Amino acid sequence: MWDVFNPLNAMDNIQAFLVAGGNVLVAIMAVTFIMWLLILERVIYFATASGSVKKRAISGWADRSDTTSWYAHAVHAKSVSEVREKSNHGIGTIKALVAILPLLGLLGTVTGMVEVFDVMASTGSSSARLMAGGITKATIPTMAGLVSSLSGILMMNILERQASSAVNDVSDRMVIGA
Repeated sequence: MWDVFNPLNAMDNIQAFLVAGGNVLVAIMAVTFIMWLLILERVIYFATASGSVKKRAISGWADRSDTTSWYAHAVHAKSVSEVREKSNHGIGTIKALVAILPLLGLLGTVTGMVEVFDVMASTGSSSARLMAGGITKATIPTMAGLVSSLSGILMMNILERQASSAVNDVSDRMVIGA
């Protein structure tokens, strides 16, 4: 049982898992990898570059002598919009990947069940032993798609809160008419 957690067997275990789940599981793995790369990029952005983007917008506003005219309002809106755009960059793609993952899991379910029915049709029997491989290929991708999607939903909500907080912070600190 504990042999599964042995790092020396990790590649063998991953390969066995991918074989048991079928080709759709490889697609789920690839989409999950891309999703987590984008999430990691956003986490690094908020940890490093977000502060300088906010400071630049706020200091640019503080350096203005005119904060009441129509033009000043336009500059304010532009600065807040730039912070919003930079903060939300890539979050739409992450949302799309989060939505695609359960659908890929469903595709794995369908292809696994097709395999079950194919075995039943070719052998002419409904032996549970013959159907077990197809049922495994049906359930593993479903589970993988849902788990990957759930992890993405959690991180997506955290990133959206970070982006909203950055925009609100800049907007609150750039006082119009002061």
